[in-house]
Amino acid sequence: MDRYLIINADDFGMCRGANLAVADLFKDPASALTSATIMAPCAWAPEACKFAAENPQYAIGVHLTLTSEWSNYRWAPVNTSHTDSLRDEEGFMWHESDQVEKNVDLEEARAEIKAQIERCRKLGLVTPSHLDNHMGSLYGIETGRFELLQMTLQTAAEYGLPFRFPASFSDAQLSNTMLDINIDKEMVHALLGQLVGFIKQLGVAVPDHLIPNEWNEPQTESYEKFREYVYDLYASMPEGITETYMHPSYETDDLKGASGCWERRVWEYRLLKDPATRQHIEAHGIKLINYRDLAEMRK
Repeated sequence: MDRYLIINADDFGMCRGANLAVADLFKDPASALTSATIMAPCAWAPEACKFAAENPQYAIGVHLTLTSEWSNYRWAPVNTSHTDSLRDEEGFMWHESDQVEKNVDLEEARAEIKAQIERCRKLGLVTPSHLDNHMGSLYGIETGRFELLQMTLQTAAEYGLPFRFPASFSDAQLSNTMLDINIDKEMVHALLGQLVGFIKQLGVAVPDHLIPNEWNEPQTESYEKFREYVYDLYASMPEGITETYMHPSYETDDLKGASGCWERRVWEYRLLKDPATRQHIEAHGIKLINYRDLAEMRK
């Protein structure tokens, strides 16, 4: 069985640095980036949507966002009414995914993610390629509130869009610190069959695997060690369609002001920009595809 890899740029529209990096990677045929998703509540989303409107050939979707995790840079819901359960005590979105699961009203969450999709469409992203979810706040994996995931899948089906959710869970995925699955692993396995059946019934296209890179030692020590780790990760991707994601950005003041780990995002941009990354992936017999390709392959 062939191996396919989607590399998605999350957080498009989060800051100007992200917009500059993602646009540059898309326009560079030697880069390894294949897809991206826009954060509708963020200040730089209009520029990202304008880029999508001017470049419809790229696979750009919506990064459904219900958390606002940074300390110095916050955002609020897009919807203009019935958002009380989506807000923290300061009026912004909740900091963490478990707070979302514990507090949000299901129908307010449904209305908000639709409002985010519609904002992106109004701003120029007329035909999104797919949907995914910022910080996993809609997966239900923090507290087991899987009604949020079911609602999100139903919304993806309503719009006829693929969604980032793996059709299978390996031990590597269950222990991945970026996925941060905090419920009992046996519960995940027990529910997976039902969820996969639900996804097929809805007709939502999903990847087979979701394997993001992690930020542990030694890859945090230097760019060179990070690159070595990622190259090993990519070479070991399983058969089928795998998605991984990064958060590439230029080194800009707004990025530095938002994130204390901003350098990691600059490293991710540097790695995806390096022609050797794409060459490495293809040398291992892995085919780079995007989310529009995924939708066609799942028909």
